[in-house]
Amino acid sequence: MNKTILLGRLTKDPDIRFLQATNTKVGLFTLAVNRKYVKPGEERQADFITIVTYSKLADFVEKYLKQGIQICVSGKIQTRNYEDSNGNKHYVTEVIAEEIDFADTLKNNNEDTGNIDKSNTSEDKNSIVENEELTNDDDLPF
Repeated sequence: MNKTILLGRLTKDPDIRFLQATNTKVGLFTLAVNRKYVKPGEERQADFITIVTYSKLADFVEKYLKQGIQICVSGKIQTRNYEDSNGNKHYVTEVIAEEIDFADTLKNNNEDTGNIDKSNTSEDKNSIVENEELTNDDDLPF
C-alpha cells in the first residue's frame, strides 16, 4: 500500500501549469513539514516535500491555497527520473495529492502577523456555551 498523510505549510504560492500532451491542469507546491522531535539546543527541523495535484484538485489549489497556509495532504509517494540536456540523470520523489484539507485556524485581518483572533467566531462562542460546565472553577480538580 502506498499512502502518505502530511501536515504542513506552503512555502510559496502554488505553481499552475498545463501538460502539453493532454492540456491537463497541474498544480505544484512545496509543503514544509516539521519533524516531530527537536534536539536540545537546536531549532526545529523541517522537510520540504513537493506536492503535485491534477485537474479539479489543481483548480482547488489555484483558487484557495497560498503561501503560509497550513493544510493536510493525503496521497501517494511517487518516484521518477529523467535525463537533462547535459546527459545528467535526475531522481525526483514527490507526493501525488488525492485529498487536501485546511488545517489553519481563523486569522485576524492582518494575515501577515500570523496572530490568531478567535474572539469573534461563532464556533468559539458555541464551544464556550457547550463546555460551560467545564470552565466553572468549582469543578476543576486543582
